[in-house]
Amino acid sequence: MDRKLPEYITEGEDGSLSVTLARGLDVAGAKVKAVRLREPTLDDQLAAQSGKTGSAESEVALIANLAEITPEELRRAKMRDYGRLQEALGFFYG
Repeated sequence: MDRKLPEYITEGEDGSLSVTLARGLDVAGAKVKAVRLREPTLDDQLAAQSGKTGSAESEVALIANLAEITPEELRRAKMRDYGRLQEALGFFYG
């Protein structure tokens, strides 16, 4: 990656990004403090955009898919944590 990752995002050898959350997220009844986003494929991008009415919904679908959580779980994230996940997603694009 060309840009420097912030201290709360680390890159795995497989290209995934681990994001340490500020507030944590409830996933399957447990509080998680870090989320791993696998590197997206073009199919992931197309699937997230298919049938979604707006770019925000597409982004939620994509991040949830990459993190292997449900969109409903992601929607309960605090904005500070969602911003970190958005930032990590941006690193995949460039």
